Amino acid sequence: MTLVAAGAVSCAQQPSFDPTSTKDVTDEISHVEPLSWWVGMKTPLQIMVNGEGISEYEITVKGPVSDNGECPKSSGVSIKKVHRADSPNYLFVDLDIRLSATPGTYYLIFSKDGESFKYPYRIDERRDGSADRGSFTTADMIYLIMPDRFANGDPSNDSVESMAEKADRSAFFGRHGGDIRGIIDHLDYISDLGATAIWCTPLLEDNAPDGSYHGYACSDYYHIDPRFGSNELYREFVDKAHDKDLKVIMDIVTNHCGTEHWWMEDFPFEDWIHRFPEYTGTNVCFSTNMDPNASAKDLYYQESGWFVPSMPDMNLDNPYTLQYFKQWAIWWIEYAGLDGLRVDTYPYNEKNPMSEWCAAVRAEYPDINIVGECWTSSIPQLAYWQADNGNKDGFNSNLPSIMDFPLQEAICRGVPTDSAGWGEGMTRIYDCLSHDFVYHDLSNMMIFPGNHDTDRIGDVLRGNPERLKIVMALMATIRGIPQIFAGDEMMFLSRDRAQGHGGLRVDFPGGWEGDQINLFTAEGRKEASVNTDGKEMKKGQSAELFDYTSRLFQWRKDKKVIHDGKTLHFLSRNNTYAYFRYDDTDAVFVFVNNSRGKKNIPWTYYDEMTSGLKDGRNVMTGESVEISDKTTVGPRQVLIVEFKR
Repeated sequence: MTLVAAGAVSCAQQPSFDPTSTKDVTDEISHVEPLSWWVGMKTPLQIMVNGEGISEYEITVKGPVSDNGECPKSSGVSIKKVHRADSPNYLFVDLDIRLSATPGTYYLIFSKDGESFKYPYRIDERRDGSADRGSFTTADMIYLIMPDRFANGDPSNDSVESMAEKADRSAFFGRHGGDIRGIIDHLDYISDLGATAIWCTPLLEDNAPDGSYHGYACSDYYHIDPRFGSNELYREFVDKAHDKDLKVIMDIVTNHCGTEHWWMEDFPFEDWIHRFPEYTGTNVCFSTNMDPNASAKDLYYQESGWFVPSMPDMNLDNPYTLQYFKQWAIWWIEYAGLDGLRVDTYPYNEKNPMSEWCAAVRAEYPDINIVGECWTSSIPQLAYWQADNGNKDGFNSNLPSIMDFPLQEAICRGVPTDSAGWGEGMTRIYDCLSHDFVYHDLSNMMIFPGNHDTDRIGDVLRGNPERLKIVMALMATIRGIPQIFAGDEMMFLSRDRAQGHGGLRVDFPGGWEGDQINLFTAEGRKEASVNTDGKEMKKGQSAELFDYTSRLFQWRKDKKVIHDGKTLHFLSRNNTYAYFRYDDTDAVFVFVNNSRGKKNIPWTYYDEMTSGLKDGRNVMTGESVEISDKTTVGPRQVLIVEFKR
């Protein structure tokens, strides 16, 4: 792709550099990344320039031309150092941007054999308060969207001539046409549900010939996939989400790119990615990162092997690669106004460079949250990846948040069963949370019943709506940061479980013109009698489940005792589970009856907490609740009571 410079600029005063004195770039440069930068950033800027034979050129920086057309004599921007790569088609340019630098359009001047050309480069002023931005916390509920399957707001971009894969809504693993405009159109639905943050699976360009809808095989790190929209539309989405008090979390992948990325034809350095004589996949053995007995070779293949054949593994031990990804994440946060990051396949990265990466992002934005996908059932291994954990090897990931896969597994194995056997049913959740002493920071754990990579929670629960309510009650009241996958609030079911990911990532009914069912509207939810698997369900079930989930999470928004309170839970072997979330002034009691019969609440057994509780109120009905052993909870029901202490 050729980037053409802006037209000549006429300066209003005597310039230190006259843009008309040097010709514009034509075909000499293919890529310059990052696309722009800002005055006042802490992160050192290293521009990657890609173009045929570009390493043969000398480079200087001139300007700026400010937005009012003036050319100040003192720019505050200079070149510190130029690095040549293994390939003659790259230059890495370190720019020094002083705090006094003037925002505007600068020019990179490339000179060779008495000839020169210029390339415009924007250095802008930062938004007020950018460095001090907040992020997602325990006060939030995160709504996970797979954009291609959520809503098609702009059918004109379903298929794009320059992109390999075209839309085919009938294809399990094909693109269906959902896009950023579709998300913007339904921000009210997300807000009404009680969500306060949105995590979209990757929206960057993925030009894989098939299966590109998921976005995890990036082919251009600095551009939104045109089938989703544009960089400008993404920024509009973030702004409009903020207008509705919704935060936006970007899903990013530092571990791998896609085989269609433009640099695959010509790497800057021979070790830009991990390369093998023949395809070599990762051994997926995360324990090699903390196992004192692990072999170096096992660790090498764990972090260097490719995720899948279509996703080349990046080599973050190369300092230029690492700097590229530091700047990339920071650029998107600054450009789009993001509120947080989710990092895919976190333990597949080289751990020490990624620790440096996390530290760099948080040095720029001290309060920003980053959650890593560390998919393991082992609680000690999961705890290892959280920042400031007391690891015996001294490793500190600098990664604030981790995804609680052990709890997700406990919920998915404990809630669907009637078994009251030893270690079965709700005891699984009790046992999982009894390991909370292992974790360094319980407030920075993302809890979830499922996501785009796991089984649908509705499938796991075999379509039982009462048990889905149990799951949502747990999500709204257990410690951590809850995340719900789009559609799980209404118990979406897989279209065809035999199709795996392609089957569970169903379209949201109502997101496409001509859909017979529209679950984005209250009326549509009341009338719907067919689920996403094409089978009949009770009419009004979608409305009932949406309303239940919405009530829970709207209530949760202002409950500091849920956000920051402690937990006290009680063991039971009859497929029930009871716990309190409490602080100095408030307490919330949760009793889950996951059995087939009604149960009396043994309040007397909870007397270490019940003493002094007053003004009990049923969260879901608003009715008064008195502490009495005669209180009963029906089969597969949850009682949530808030008290004053």
